[in-house]
Amino acid sequence: MPVERLLPDQDARDLIELTREIADKELARRVDEHERAETYPEGLFGTLGAAGLLGLPYPEEFGGGGRPYEVYLQVIEELAARWAAVAVATSVHTLACFPVASFGTQRQRERWLPDMLAGRIVGGYSLSEPQAGSDAAALACKAERTESGYRITGNKAWITHGGIADFYALFARTGEGGRGISCFLAPGAADGLAFGRPEEKMGLHAVPTTSAHWNGALLEADRLIGEEGQGLQIAFSALDSGRLGIAACATGLAQAALDEAVAYAKERQAFGKKIIDHQGLGFLLADMAAGVDSARAMYLDAARRRDAGLPYSRQASVAKLVATDTAMKVTTDAVQVFGGYGYTREFRVERYMREAKIMQIFEGTNQIQRLVISRHLAR
Repeated sequence: MPVERLLPDQDARDLIELTREIADKELARRVDEHERAETYPEGLFGTLGAAGLLGLPYPEEFGGGGRPYEVYLQVIEELAARWAAVAVATSVHTLACFPVASFGTQRQRERWLPDMLAGRIVGGYSLSEPQAGSDAAALACKAERTESGYRITGNKAWITHGGIADFYALFARTGEGGRGISCFLAPGAADGLAFGRPEEKMGLHAVPTTSAHWNGALLEADRLIGEEGQGLQIAFSALDSGRLGIAACATGLAQAALDEAVAYAKERQAFGKKIIDHQGLGFLLADMAAGVDSARAMYLDAARRRDAGLPYSRQASVAKLVATDTAMKVTTDAVQVFGGYGYTREFRVERYMREAKIMQIFEGTNQIQRLVISRHLAR
């Protein structure tokens, strides 16, 4: 059942209808095949880009949609309700565009943003390392100055779209003694860049996650985004927005699980009546619905603060924490509603449960979100 959305204007309503049409036609019909076979949906991101769904929150001046985050996140939720891996990759692409859009020079924005926002090139975000996940300040990958630019040496991990993306927002140590961290727009096909084989993940099988190995690859000087040493500021400000993207993904996934559970409970009978009419199960579904509605309210509140130019870092962490914990609970409860059938691959709810788990981990684990929230409270 489509979610009844409170949207700011008719253009936003038309965009949601377009998204639903594309999601039903291009995502819902392909998701089971690709997730089971663990194959990449070739051409799909080109379709999303051509429809204008890969640059929604960025300026129209550079080919973006000029949409408020409140609307963009509801598009992400609609995609996630059909195919979580595609929604996550879309959110990551938006995150990868952020450094150029927000910290790049006018020349850099004019050079790269039109292709990025139109989806002609798709991006990945390369911050984490094997020993530096939540602790971003512990990065070891180095960017050493050369006469014409920078030489990159080191290893990166957990890159969504790794090995497939056309560009990466790359973070590496710079400056004397490597004391600072800087941000670069790195090409996906740089000489000296190699990728590990895709991780064997619990879920999100259709979009690869890989490590990357930089073996002295050379980047031109104009691939530095912002100033040397500004990388952590860029990374952390990008992650506030990225956490909202994951909150929307988690909400869409939870909504899909709720919809499947309600539909099954209306059909399945036990003890002479539909199982939804048994109070114990009806109350479980009610709690699931309350959780989904609460998650949506949390991310929309944070998005509206962002759109209004208000501080929203704490609210982004709250939204990510609430939405992803809710997705884990709702998908687990959906399996329970299906009983033994929920534990089989015949029904989607077992996949939803597997996919929900990673959402409590990436873009900052939920333990990190609690740390962020508590530090805000301490101020």
